[in-house]
Amino acid sequence: MDKIAVVTGSGRGIGRAIALRLAKDGITVAVNYRNSESKANELVEEITQNGGKAKAYKADVSNYEDAKSLISQIKDDFGRIDILVNNAGITKDMLMLKMTEKEFDDVINVNLKGTFNCIKHVNRIMLKQRAGRIINISSVIGEIGNVGQANYAASKAGIIGLTKSMSKELATRNITVNAVAPGFIESDMTDTINDKYKEQILLNIPMKRIGKAEEVANAVAFLASDEASYITGQVINVDGGMVV
Repeated sequence: MDKIAVVTGSGRGIGRAIALRLAKDGITVAVNYRNSESKANELVEEITQNGGKAKAYKADVSNYEDAKSLISQIKDDFGRIDILVNNAGITKDMLMLKMTEKEFDDVINVNLKGTFNCIKHVNRIMLKQRAGRIINISSVIGEIGNVGQANYAASKAGIIGLTKSMSKELATRNITVNAVAPGFIESDMTDTINDKYKEQILLNIPMKRIGKAEEVANAVAFLASDEASYITGQVINVDGGMVV
């Protein structure tokens, strides 16, 4: 029986790499996007051309009803949901002195509330199945904080607390809940950072290099696999030793 995975915010970046990796493992992927429709469709096409199965779904996971409709539609289309990867996330960096309420709320709503929304709506499905894998994408910033990222750090720290709580709630039904915390990973956002700042960051990374989205995806794939059946409530850092 084919496994069905939902990957939120998978039109680009780490989410895209996760979707490709899961599809490579023979898992049917529901590709969720909010704005990147063309990127999502390109991803679906790439997966299908490589012999996999995927379908794109537009939804704003920060909206409770949108997330509910997303999960419901995927369940209707495929009959089950085996894996949920909460990857959708945004940044709106600003020193607290200048950060607006909206900038704080927007980041919390997408990153943390969006994760809650999707877990909330997939919860009943997985409980009935008595099986499931939930993997939440946090960040090392949620563990160590960062100047100008109070909103982002709070959202990612919240995801860690949510992960640990849900792992305890769902463990008796064979549902595991874990988090992956990426460090400094190659992405559209890191491409815009100047070389001098990158050099400063590399000083804090024992492996002395920036990570790849595929390396994060590999950790997610492991947690989604049968090999990780006795692992729950954990945070796996993919950060080159940045947080030790």
